[in-house]
Amino acid sequence: MICALGAAVCFGTASVLQAVAARAAEPGTGSGVDPALLLRALRQWRYLAGLALDGMGFVLQIVALRSIPIYAVGAALAASLAVTAVVAARLLGVRLSGREWGAVAMVCAGLAMLGLASGAEGTRTGSDALRYAMLGTAVAVLGLGVAAGRLPDRVRAAALGLGAGVGFGVVEVAVRLIDDVAPVALLTNPATYALLIGGGAAFLLLTSALQRGSVTTATAGMVIGETIGPALVGIAWLGDRTRPGLAWLAAVGFAVAVSGALALTRFGEPPAPPAPTEPAEPAEPLPR
Repeated sequence: MICALGAAVCFGTASVLQAVAARAAEPGTGSGVDPALLLRALRQWRYLAGLALDGMGFVLQIVALRSIPIYAVGAALAASLAVTAVVAARLLGVRLSGREWGAVAMVCAGLAMLGLASGAEGTRTGSDALRYAMLGTAVAVLGLGVAAGRLPDRVRAAALGLGAGVGFGVVEVAVRLIDDVAPVALLTNPATYALLIGGGAAFLLLTSALQRGSVTTATAGMVIGETIGPALVGIAWLGDRTRPGLAWLAAVGFAVAVSGALALTRFGEPPAPPAPTEPAEPAEPLPR
């Protein structure tokens, strides 16, 4: 759980840096999957710093996924929005209202309940059918990104965010489906390709969502996509369970943490640039 929370800190801080960098990049074609936009964003030092934090967070996420159930890791990662809110308030001068501080407290309370109720990760390794299903889902995320480029701005932001969340959710499940890290086993395991394609597609869609449309809407879709689906897969197919008699506490904690995160989705949005000031009119010359 400590590793999952550490990943949330890394991802939450990275999102503030990446959102500002993505908005500073020149707009591209308007396609949902726009690799050129990612290349332009990579010229921004803030985006590179965010990627470094994402890398650290991914390592911590893998450790967490190999130790505790997916539903606990997913809720902790959703809590990265609470980290984003606090970092935005600290670094960008964004004020949190009393309601938003209450949402941060909800996230913390929900995670505390999950920490008390979570058991060990499930012992099932998953079937080949599940591995191929994850690979198919990862490819579908890429297709969703291409199709999103033809949608109106508001619907596009929601589609991109949901697609990014599903892609990150594929990564969460795929980590659990890789039970042998020998080179030959990795190359023959469909979950390896699901992880690479799902993670890459999610980054492309998220970068486009941060640059276009309502990032608040996109972030809400991402939170839903990366928490609910993977949690259900972990329970139904990988054997994730709670401590005896505490299933109700885990369910309440999950709902409270995700609800608090959704209340903080506006912090996926970078601050609006200040309005340009009109030049002052020259003063009339004084009479001689």
